[in-house]
Amino acid sequence: MQPLCSVNAPVGVNDERLDGFVRLVGRYFDAAVMLVFSVGSARRIWASPGLGDELLAQIIEADDGAANDGSHHLFGMRPRVTWPLLAQAGDRLGTLYLLGEQPRELDAHQRDALKDFATLALDLLTQIRQRQEIAELRDSERRMALAIDGSGTGIWDRDISTGEIHYSSTWKALLGYADHEIGNRIEESYTRVHPADLDYVRATIQAHLDQHTDAYEVEHRLRCRDGQYKWVCSRGKVVERDRHGKPLRMIGTTTDITAMRRLSEQVQQTAALMTDLTNEIPGIVFQFRLQADGSFAFTYVSAGAQAICGLSALQLMQDAQALTAIVHPDDRAAFIDSFQLSAVQLTPWHLEFRVQVPGRDIAWCQGEACPRREEDGSVIWHGFMTDVTARKQIEAELQAFATTDFLTQLANRRHFMRQLEAELARLQRNPEQSAAILMFDLDYFKAINDRWGHNVGDQALRHFAAILCSQLRKSDTAGRLGGEEFAVVLSEANLDKAMHFATRIQNELAKAPIVHADERIYLAVSVGISSLNASDASVEAALSRSDIALYCAKRGGRNRIEHH
Repeated sequence: MQPLCSVNAPVGVNDERLDGFVRLVGRYFDAAVMLVFSVGSARRIWASPGLGDELLAQIIEADDGAANDGSHHLFGMRPRVTWPLLAQAGDRLGTLYLLGEQPRELDAHQRDALKDFATLALDLLTQIRQRQEIAELRDSERRMALAIDGSGTGIWDRDISTGEIHYSSTWKALLGYADHEIGNRIEESYTRVHPADLDYVRATIQAHLDQHTDAYEVEHRLRCRDGQYKWVCSRGKVVERDRHGKPLRMIGTTTDITAMRRLSEQVQQTAALMTDLTNEIPGIVFQFRLQADGSFAFTYVSAGAQAICGLSALQLMQDAQALTAIVHPDDRAAFIDSFQLSAVQLTPWHLEFRVQVPGRDIAWCQGEACPRREEDGSVIWHGFMTDVTARKQIEAELQAFATTDFLTQLANRRHFMRQLEAELARLQRNPEQSAAILMFDLDYFKAINDRWGHNVGDQALRHFAAILCSQLRKSDTAGRLGGEEFAVVLSEANLDKAMHFATRIQNELAKAPIVHADERIYLAVSVGISSLNASDASVEAALSRSDIALYCAKRGGRNRIEHH
């Protein structure tokens, strides 16, 4: 039994369990069975044998969301019983149909059975949708891995619920392994951690899983293929949790820091050896002294200062304030306070901060140093600063990956909902303020795909997203909810401002068609608007109002703006 596929349907929706489900329901009710599964603007259908493609196509065309609670209707020459498959959020994932030869009314027992079967179908369809989303996510990850291959940083991806952990090729290469020589079980990964570091590594990971820390970061030793140990810095973050807060997925990076650790040990042996070595490596090795009277100075700086700070070692030793002056204004207070706290508590200095050198891009630095109090009351630090701009960019890419729609570069649905919830929380703290939600749906998008192909359809989505972004303020948020549906939350905006915003978007679309093969393709969009109110119990209530308004705009002829 093969499902009938409509255009735009994603790959991988077919599932043998759904074929078996259709047979089971058909035998129970002695009727032909159809299960329609909606995926964005496309639909898939599983059906009992013998119904015919023409009838299936008619049902797909008529499957307009009007499925009710189990009463029968005539469908062509075949009476039908319908049952909607509703997700917890109220979205309809599909519809279950029973088609008989004669009209029939289900008794109470049969209605209960149909409800149970609908619940089972909903679970199966939800699992299929989740597998599809995970597959798309992994495809994006593979593309990102290609972009950073050769950077010297390894990436790992851990499925916490199954205990599987997947490593990039660069991660395995850091330890001298080929791709096939490392397994994907978390238990095996712990066997490579140095025994003296294992408890610390486990405790640090668990603290992050339990949400005691914003991210996981730990320096430890890992056993290489040749039996030797390397010092590495592992950083990661949980990127997916269930509705109860249970962690499901964690992504991170591992960087070889063996050279830095060895350098730190050698610096403590002799100042002469330190000078010979540190002048040849990237980064700044330094000795910094804070006098009891509050004055301070660099007493040693390696030659790497020029590359990172744009200042020579001599300049920094003559004027320590020169470093403070190039620290980014937003980080300067934290930079100064971190040294003062380290001096008072005699705790290691650790800080990541930005430097702004004239004529250069803003760079990220990481500083590490250990303080020691001298007999005269001064505090002296030995440490180093290194450029971590590349690593910060990777972290930013990981964050963007978890929150951004790949095609349009707008916020994905999950991130948009978080932003919308934050906006509602702001209104509930300040009920006198206002906000508006706009839902956009590109008109006749399916026709564009049918006539010009999916590449042009994707171009249309990117084109609309670019126009949307061009009209946003910094306080506004736009997201792609799925398919050709988008949403915007306008902070500090009433319905009139929202109407003006929607009108600008429509005007920009009308002025800027996309061009394909010397043909101009004009886009149009229907818009539904509602206010986000402090009295709303949830963001779903406001979204539902916008969705109703959007539905009215569609029914009113498309390329319209309606508000609820």
